[in-house]
Amino acid sequence: MSLHTWWLFFLAVFLLCGTPGPNMLHVMTRSVHFGARRSVAAMAGCLAALVLILLASATGLSALLMASPRLFDVLRYAGVAYLVYLGIRAWRSDAAPIDVDGRALVPSLSPPAMFRGGFAIGISNPKALMFAAAFLPQFIDKARPEIPQFAILVATFAVTEMFWYAVYGIGGQKLAGFLTRPGLKRAFNRLTGGIFIGFGLALLGSRP
Repeated sequence: MSLHTWWLFFLAVFLLCGTPGPNMLHVMTRSVHFGARRSVAAMAGCLAALVLILLASATGLSALLMASPRLFDVLRYAGVAYLVYLGIRAWRSDAAPIDVDGRALVPSLSPPAMFRGGFAIGISNPKALMFAAAFLPQFIDKARPEIPQFAILVATFAVTEMFWYAVYGIGGQKLAGFLTRPGLKRAFNRLTGGIFIGFGLALLGSRP
């Protein structure tokens, strides 16, 4: 893989990761409720799921899903159910007031719970496996050893994703300062809940 190819990959991934999706929405909402620093565990969970998906695609798991539509459907329906569940829970959550430090006065979550939640969000979309399987090989030079190239691409993807987690996390913490009124907090909860449900319904229509 040439330096020119890597730069093309980096630019594509930079734009892709910055696009709002379930992971970024989860990071932002966690930062609204608990602050960016305490949401690092949620970011780590999302990132672990992403790296696992990229590695699974590189090792051929996506080919198994493409060859087994029934298995893909099982994973897809599980992902849909989880995203819709998150949306309904966010929609119905209490409009807890925000304190002067920009954090919601809600019960705290432990770092392991934050990590598990982020990982579940990140792993809930089997379509990501298909995307990674189609996207990563486009930047692999078949004339050179493939494993080092895949390692570079996965590392680049992970670092870029972490950068955008930080952006969304800081943005969520700043946004919390504007949600000091219960009415605004309720509107935010319903907006994010609706978006999560939308993500789930979009996944429902996907095919391998």
